[in-house]
Amino acid sequence: MTPETLRADAARNRQKLLSAASELFVEAGTDVSLEAVAKRAGVGIGTLYRHFPTREALIEAAYRNEVALVSAAAEQLLAEHPPDVALAGWMDRYVAYMTAKRGMKDALHSVVASSSDLFTESRTRLVAAISALLEAGAEAGSLRPDADAEDVLRAMGAVWNTTDEEQARRVLRLLMDGLRYGTSSGS
Repeated sequence: MTPETLRADAARNRQKLLSAASELFVEAGTDVSLEAVAKRAGVGIGTLYRHFPTREALIEAAYRNEVALVSAAAEQLLAEHPPDVALAGWMDRYVAYMTAKRGMKDALHSVVASSSDLFTESRTRLVAAISALLEAGAEAGSLRPDADAEDVLRAMGAVWNTTDEEQARRVLRLLMDGLRYGTSSGS
């Protein structure tokens, strides 16, 4: 059964499990007990195993969920803010995503070794989100029209090795300054 075909209560339980897993992976790493994940989600261990038969399946699903959430935030932020402000807000959310990803790093390598399309799909989703933000910003005149989403994502990757979240945010603010340079809002 795919997440899209689940009953409403099963879909809620699945989402609770993914949220709990992501939180615990950030706090304690992916070696956290599956019982702890189920307890944090407020469901039984049997419910966890019905949705995620292996630890690797849970890790992969939690990672995909984090990517989906950060990617979807682009559209939401664009609806609420001018494009350059939306992109800056999206970059802040990226820092939170990056923190979650760091907690899953070792376990994700085993998922990738099993020939999952995890990173390719994730990169595609992130580039699409950045593209939407950049295009809106170029149209509004608040972001450089020559900015490329792949380049921006690569530049954002510089914060991966930064363990200080505030430093990561400062680095991304510098990137934002460069994306505004030469526009009416960034002269």
